[in-house]
Amino acid sequence: MKLLFDFLPLLIFFAAFKFYDIYTATAAAIAATVVQVGVFWARHRRFETAHLVTLAVIAVFGGLTIALRDELFIKWKPSIVNWIFAAAVLGSLGVGRKSALEYLMGNQISLAAAVWRKLNIAWGAFFLLMGLLNLYVAFYHNAGADEQIRTQTWVNFKVFGLTGLTLLFLILQTVFLARHITPEEDN
Repeated sequence: MKLLFDFLPLLIFFAAFKFYDIYTATAAAIAATVVQVGVFWARHRRFETAHLVTLAVIAVFGGLTIALRDELFIKWKPSIVNWIFAAAVLGSLGVGRKSALEYLMGNQISLAAAVWRKLNIAWGAFFLLMGLLNLYVAFYHNAGADEQIRTQTWVNFKVFGLTGLTLLFLILQTVFLARHITPEEDN
């Protein structure tokens, strides 16, 4: 259920784009993200950092897209969000005793420090790559095609490509983790 909740703004963006245009889809995504953050707050009395980062970036870049009637800004949004996550994950390796992922997941699973480091590097590299891949599809893929076709290609990639690659990477990380999790012994 949480996964659907996290992807709800993306699904609303996609549906609005298919029925209307990129500007309506952007406005719908901003509104859905505001609702997502509000509902999460109402249910848990706290915010998730990922939701707040996404809200801030979509509010700024989506707002610029709508105000200036230029889809360039919304196309940059996935890259900016991914690079913020990459900076946080990779930057955490040099700050403090725990890495970002160990801080987030350390209560659920027990791993050696070297494994946490590898996991952080893998996720950081993944976020960097996803940001670059988004820019490639948004601005260079189908370079000779009509702008509407390029935008449609980018929206499809944003919804299905980035999401699919993320799920695939998550599965691969689960397989990696399964080899390294140390089982807790019963007392």
